[in-house]
Amino acid sequence: MDLYKDLLASGNKRLDMQLEFTAVIDKMTSIARRTLLIDRSRCENDAEHSWHIAVMALLFAEHAVEKVNVLHSVEMMLVHDLVEIYAGDTFAYDITGYQDKAAREQSAADKLFAILPPEQGCYVRQLWEEFESCTTPEARYADCLDKVQPFLHNTLTEGHTWQNSTPRPHAWQVEKRISVCRDFMPQLYDWCMKNIQNAIEKGWLLP
Repeated sequence: MDLYKDLLASGNKRLDMQLEFTAVIDKMTSIARRTLLIDRSRCENDAEHSWHIAVMALLFAEHAVEKVNVLHSVEMMLVHDLVEIYAGDTFAYDITGYQDKAAREQSAADKLFAILPPEQGCYVRQLWEEFESCTTPEARYADCLDKVQPFLHNTLTEGHTWQNSTPRPHAWQVEKRISVCRDFMPQLYDWCMKNIQNAIEKGWLLP
């Protein structure tokens, strides 16, 4: 209970660990992302992003080429960015930030998941690791929607994140991120490619 000294002990160590973890992950609401909300009032935070793609997971499974256990994908989506509580958010086109991203996130995972009772910490970490490995149908589905959600926001905010990035990304860089959908969710990929072409024509993306 070192991190939250005002959290009264329950008398049950396991419950206390679960309560502390629950308090710690509230920090997700303070981790700002570069994605502008569709109403353009502010940028979203990590918690909002995770919620958004989890709801998307309930809707888009029919477009995947493989059968997906949707609820398992939702589990991964809800925890996939928890390590950013300690590692911070790494912007999609930050080349320098990606150089040590994996090491930062592994260190963060060690610290964060150790707060939970051992078997629960192991379970949540396995969800995070499955998402990162992107080898199961459920992880590939989660990864597709994780990439498409900020893309959707860009299409509805005049490419806000793209236009306000330094340097501004080229279309091929955006396509590379969306390419996770090419084989697994081809209809969604085709929609993305139409939007990339539209973004080039409107000057939101460099050709």
